Amino acid sequence: MKAIVYENYGTPDNFKNIDVSKPSPENDEVLIKIKATAINAWDWDLLTGKPLWARTGGLLKPRYKILGADVAGIVEAIGPTVTNFKIGDEVFGDLSECGWGGFAEYVCAKQNALILKPKTMCFEQAAALPQAGVMALQALIEKRKIRCGDRVLINGAGGGVGTIAIQVAKHFGAHITAVDQANKLNALLELGADEVLDYQQQDFSHDVSPFDLIIDVVARRSLFAYRRALNPGGVFVFVGGTPGFVFRFLSLGIFLSQISSKKFTILVLKANKNLDQLVELCQQDVLNPPIDRLFPLDQTADEFEYFQQNRFIGKIVITTG
Repeated sequence: MKAIVYENYGTPDNFKNIDVSKPSPENDEVLIKIKATAINAWDWDLLTGKPLWARTGGLLKPRYKILGADVAGIVEAIGPTVTNFKIGDEVFGDLSECGWGGFAEYVCAKQNALILKPKTMCFEQAAALPQAGVMALQALIEKRKIRCGDRVLINGAGGGVGTIAIQVAKHFGAHITAVDQANKLNALLELGADEVLDYQQQDFSHDVSPFDLIIDVVARRSLFAYRRALNPGGVFVFVGGTPGFVFRFLSLGIFLSQISSKKFTILVLKANKNLDQLVELCQQDVLNPPIDRLFPLDQTADEFEYFQQNRFIGKIVITTG
């Protein structure tokens, strides 16, 4: 089978499109013929080996030779103890807890990492949903359960997590302020944002009324700036950002949370949790993960170059035919 393989940390030039052996499912695994997969920021971190914690399991060489966590496809074979699926089922899910491998024509995955894909959902839409959608939902309901009328700010709102969070927060009746580059703001309004801010022109910690919930995908400000931007009882959720911010959070954020009603939290992905709830929202036409561009598998390196430019809205999806 064809697969996109890399042996060393670095740039997208390290990817090789080569033939590798087709995997066989173990006891509780299914073999999936992949129809679509999607890139996440985590894939980029694992490719580059930066920041350092992206090298967990492989300090000098990458542990996973084939990246890609979000997959959608058709079950072609099943292990002897599989009970959730049968051959021919259309499935999707996030494989980040069971070996990755989505940038290929086939992958084996544990049955508990997958759910059935509804017939009403195309493979590309299904591939765009799992990791970003689950992170968005967790940020909205687990750290501080969102309520109607809440003021919610999403920083870095134009990516996969942000574009899904806007739609879900709107469904819950929140007032949404979306922050990103100027060229993305009209699209964010169309997705349901009530207000949009160009981060290069406005500072939400100074220029806007405070918020009940801040979800930051690209956190880099001082903790005191975020604290100023929160209402009493408000919660800041760190989804992604600079290594320096993580250090500041660990050294100061926990302390600030203990002495104030304003809380600082870090989102730790629980792969596929409540993915069925996201499917329901899609079927109700509440949620539609935006797909910026489709790439064929053999252009995965180009896809990563495009991802690095940060001009996309929503998700970038790879199709395998």
